[in-house]
Amino acid sequence: MGQGGEKARNFKDTMKKLLQYLSVYKMSMVIVFVFAAASAVFSIVGPKIMGNATTNLFQGAMNKISGSGSGIDFAYIHRIVLILAGLYIISALFSYIQGWVMSGISMKVSYRFRKDISEKINRMPLKYFESTNHGEVLSRVTNDVDTLSQTLNQSLTQIITSITTVIGVLVMMFSISWVLTLVAFFIIPVSMIIIIFVIKWSQKYFKVQQDYLGHLNGHVEEMYGGHTIMKAFNGEEQSVEKFDGWNSKLYGVAWKSQFLSGLMMPIMSFVSNLSFVAVCVLGGWLVIKKSIEVGDIQAFIQYVRSFTQPITQLANISNILQQTAASAERVFEFLAEEEEVPEESNPVKLANIEGSVEFKDVHFGYTPEKIVINDFSTLVKPGQKVAIVGPTGAGKTTIVKLLMRFYDVNGGAILVDGQDIRNFIRNDLRSLFGMVLQDTWLYNGSIMENIRYGRLDATDEEVIAAAKAAHVDSFVRTLPNGYNLVLNEEVSNVSQGQKQLLTIARAILADPKILILDEATSSVDTRTELQIQKAMDHLMTNRTSFIIAHRLSTIRDADLILVMNHGDIVEQGHHKELLAKGGFYANLYNSQFEAPQAG
Repeated sequence: MGQGGEKARNFKDTMKKLLQYLSVYKMSMVIVFVFAAASAVFSIVGPKIMGNATTNLFQGAMNKISGSGSGIDFAYIHRIVLILAGLYIISALFSYIQGWVMSGISMKVSYRFRKDISEKINRMPLKYFESTNHGEVLSRVTNDVDTLSQTLNQSLTQIITSITTVIGVLVMMFSISWVLTLVAFFIIPVSMIIIIFVIKWSQKYFKVQQDYLGHLNGHVEEMYGGHTIMKAFNGEEQSVEKFDGWNSKLYGVAWKSQFLSGLMMPIMSFVSNLSFVAVCVLGGWLVIKKSIEVGDIQAFIQYVRSFTQPITQLANISNILQQTAASAERVFEFLAEEEEVPEESNPVKLANIEGSVEFKDVHFGYTPEKIVINDFSTLVKPGQKVAIVGPTGAGKTTIVKLLMRFYDVNGGAILVDGQDIRNFIRNDLRSLFGMVLQDTWLYNGSIMENIRYGRLDATDEEVIAAAKAAHVDSFVRTLPNGYNLVLNEEVSNVSQGQKQLLTIARAILADPKILILDEATSSVDTRTELQIQKAMDHLMTNRTSFIIAHRLSTIRDADLILVMNHGDIVEQGHHKELLAKGGFYANLYNSQFEAPQAG
């Protein structure tokens, strides 16, 4: 069995937040509560009326045996049966209505939570997703929201029904016999002691159960997404060991929580059975003394059972509420995560973008104590092709992230057409850029839809024109269904080079003013590389372009080459100038063409 976990950290605060979240549905909740209470009331009255029928039946039978009276009054019993049928039908109808309304509320809450999480994801900074397991986020959207939906649907109506039943049954029991009621009432302190003990013991496992479920989902998602790499490096055994570790911990806390929850019913049944024995013995004695009728004993025993059932339900609901609080806490924690810096209240709106970009004394670090870009300054004129080169870790990709405002600079400024990019709305700023990255991103949809993602309002003719410009049209027409071919989830039904051409077509369709290109021709054959290069050349025409270059032979004709090392621009200029200097760039360039020496 796994180690014990922690309690839901702020049960009261979490439940307050959840109630505030539910306040928009207060009219529907009132309807649920009224109908749940009414359903309970109608079912509570039934045993008392049935007791009258039992008394009449018993007295009629005894009169028949003794030879006095007219025997059983079947007309009276018939009326009682009709009344009972009417009461139970109305109770069932009310129960159905409140269940239907509550199901609608729980689905709306699920929808709203998922919508809020989805919108939250779009407002969160990139650093959150770079430091958080994707499976953890997915777990909050799926498992935690599902748990909330299910537990709300179960618990809220049961709370109202159970409380109404307890109060109503107590009233009816006192109306029959206060002596029997006091005997039966003995069950409450015993039940409370058991409930408090079990809840105190079990509640700490629910929060950690959801946490381990998130960890487990995260690991599975990672392994499934990188299945090929994992197998290529013989990582199966390590992956299974890690999975078994999380799974064992999840099993431990889940087993404990479910076992303790499962103990509640048999223990409560045992206590309630003791109550039945006491009621039957005392009730028989009272009937002999003619203090109460036989039908009252039958009704009272039904009420005792009806009394213990809602107490048991309340005990179970307390466990369900702990699970609800644990899931709600995780969801609210995510919704409370730090968001991107708020948008400018008076944003810049440029009618015509020329495409000049200036870096002014830019300083940046992913953490304040570790600066990775130092005093970065350069001016890029409209239409220029700028290559950013340097060894791994030099800061090339960081520059792109700063341009797109995935991160904001710690010092200095980045200007587009003389305007600080922090004065733009992020959506407006990012619409100025087109990106073709080394890691192609295509989704499970048709080729037509994937290209159209660059501009969602584009016509089919415009999509095809962009495809032709990117040298995509020729190979698409050879595919089954052509532009309507649906790419599978892994996008494995087109080649790596074809995927890259599709992303270029998407960028051409978007018609951005500024381009960011992460050279992605290293994993394709020479012929496809030439096609991609032609498509990229077409894309860069009359546009300001930033090229992150890995193979320096591809950027000889760049207007400006920025050579980076350890976050600084150590050299800048044209290819020939930089080679003539014989400095860092020349060493970097020549190292790509040096033949390896025999050892």
